[in-house]
Amino acid sequence: MRFTYKALKNDKIITKSIEAYSENDVVAFLRKNEYIPIEIKKDEQLLPQLNLLFDKVSFVDIVDFTRQLAIMLNAGLTLVDSFAILEKQITKPAMLSVLKSVQKDIMAGVTFSTALRKYPQYFSNLYIALIRSGEASGKLSDILLRLADNLEKQREFQSRVKSALTYPIIILFGMVGIMFVMMTFVMPRLLGLYKDFNIELPVSTQILMAISSFLSLFWPLVIAVVFIGFTMASRYFRTPVGKLMLDAFLLRIPVIGHVISISSLVDATRTLSILIGSGVSILDTLSIIIDTSGNLMYRNAFKSILSQVEKGVSLGRAFENEMLFPPILVQMATIGERTGNLDDTMSRISHYFEIESEMAVKTMTTLIEPIILVVLGVGVGFLVISVITPIYNLTTSFR
Repeated sequence: MRFTYKALKNDKIITKSIEAYSENDVVAFLRKNEYIPIEIKKDEQLLPQLNLLFDKVSFVDIVDFTRQLAIMLNAGLTLVDSFAILEKQITKPAMLSVLKSVQKDIMAGVTFSTALRKYPQYFSNLYIALIRSGEASGKLSDILLRLADNLEKQREFQSRVKSALTYPIIILFGMVGIMFVMMTFVMPRLLGLYKDFNIELPVSTQILMAISSFLSLFWPLVIAVVFIGFTMASRYFRTPVGKLMLDAFLLRIPVIGHVISISSLVDATRTLSILIGSGVSILDTLSIIIDTSGNLMYRNAFKSILSQVEKGVSLGRAFENEMLFPPILVQMATIGERTGNLDDTMSRISHYFEIESEMAVKTMTTLIEPIILVVLGVGVGFLVISVITPIYNLTTSFR
């Protein structure tokens, strides 16, 4: 919700707006910044959903919170003192509300990990498990530093993928939009001129005229069908069967499937390294990996691995029994179990997969852009040939 407030500071009255969940949050914000509240009004909003959309705790907020908390705990501050300092630094109302709730629970005697369980949409099972492990071992500051490093690596990888896909997606949507406008509103008028001439039209022109005539007459229906189809497809792909089908299909796509596979392996091996190194049992670690796996194919594979390990099968042999995992991961897991340094070997293989993921993203970027340009060129060439060829035939007949 948006509030407009009048406040006094340094003998000056300031009027501004702020996003907050309640009037009490606005008062707390003003007092924290040494303002004297005079008047607070809730704005009448036509689209409050938009404000809720933008006023959310993001992944970046969680990463920054974890890093700052880790630094302060590592410097010797208590958890309560660290939260008090963070409360003064954080200005985003949504994040501040979460921070205050967790702080209130901690001061009431609730453990940090238990307090975080109230917000599963922000703090994953991996996050909470590591915090619980840090509380049990007395190494919360060290584990928070490792967790912050892990989250920052995730953020960097997500940023690289988004940067790689932003340009092709913009070009693709722009190309589709321009083609739709051309075929629906421009081409019918241009191609209609050929009907007045008694000439034989090329096949490409006839195809173009048929498509253009259909779109010019039924374009609202086409938009409605595309929208309904997209909505139904998105709902279907959220179901277990649909998501499994989609994830399996994505893994089979050249280059893109390799990026998805490598990124899944990076997350899994990094999680194994962090949790096992923090004292979490292998069974609990595999359970957490299952909950945090984004691709359903890998989630089912880790479910199978968990079932095998529960029956006494070694982790390396369990990896070997699943087709999704490369031989190098099987070998490293086997070596780690034999030497008793499974967390270290998983950390090393995770670093290897990180390098592989960077190369895979670069390869994907290198290939996608030329493919889009080729498709765009073929489409433009088809339009040009379909429009110019009848004109050339017409001028030839006049001669």
